Amino acid sequence: MFVDRVTIEVEAGRGGDGCMSFRREKYVPRGGPDGGDGGDGGSIIMIAEPGVDTLSALAHRKQWRAERGEHGRGSDCHGRGAKDMIIKLPPGTVIMDAEHGHVLKDLSTLGEQVVAARGGKGGKGNIRFKSATNQAPREFTRGEEGESRRLTLELKVIADVGLVGKPNAGKSTLLSRVSRARPEIADYPFTTKIPHLGIVHLDIDRTLVIADIPGLIEGAHAGAGLGHEFLRHVERTRVLIHLVEPQPMDGTDPIENYRAIRSELEQYGHGLADRPEILAVSKAELPTAVEVQEKLAAIAGREVIAFSSVTGQGLDKLLRAAHIALIEARSSENK
Repeated sequence: MFVDRVTIEVEAGRGGDGCMSFRREKYVPRGGPDGGDGGDGGSIIMIAEPGVDTLSALAHRKQWRAERGEHGRGSDCHGRGAKDMIIKLPPGTVIMDAEHGHVLKDLSTLGEQVVAARGGKGGKGNIRFKSATNQAPREFTRGEEGESRRLTLELKVIADVGLVGKPNAGKSTLLSRVSRARPEIADYPFTTKIPHLGIVHLDIDRTLVIADIPGLIEGAHAGAGLGHEFLRHVERTRVLIHLVEPQPMDGTDPIENYRAIRSELEQYGHGLADRPEILAVSKAELPTAVEVQEKLAAIAGREVIAFSSVTGQGLDKLLRAAHIALIEARSSENK
């Protein structure tokens, strides 16, 4: 099951109490204090781990608690510190404080981590309070409480290129043709309900990571058709390939479909409308493809690539254009 948003509660471990104790050995006159410190409580650490691609492991467990530290003991024995609890997350997970709304950490790269809740410090034993003027201290401190938080975890797929367009525009078919990804493909709308990633090997040294984003509809920016759930995955992509179907099954106008998707990207914000966009007409084997290609080129004022996932026409040109746009996008980011 693909899960890309969960809310959980995390609670770090409490620190162990310090101990008040005095030496009582038979042959040790005037035995002094020997109470040890309590151990630190375990923290809860979240880390971006390779091979994890969904938040499903957290969907059915809403509370995560780390162990508490052991109490200190006599004979200057300190309590054992608790182990930290590690929660593995997919790269691209944004960790937010559910109550205050601020972002704690954006785990955008592998290996990044954050302490979501810090364990409490262990208390001090009475041996810590011994001094020249206080030879038999009875003071000790309790362990600190561990931090607790309510967190919202939101996964945003990380890909070089995102495929956008209306339902049945040919996004899943394109991804299955150019990569080993196997998204579900059918003739009815909303076949793709979750994002799919595919790695495209251009040659030995060059690859592209392409995301098949579920089809958008009018009102997606306001949440229609799970629009927010879909659009947030586009936020991570550097380049968009906008697919326009030349002969939609629902009888709609391809040009108006193009304008509708552009409007949704603009209204959603987050800079999506300003992303480098490659405009492409899918299903080039259909007789209306050339006419739609020419109309789109006139409206957009730039080249429109026609391709067919069935015959292979235009696929190399489309992928080369995506790679060039990606290089330019990376260069502008580094300036």
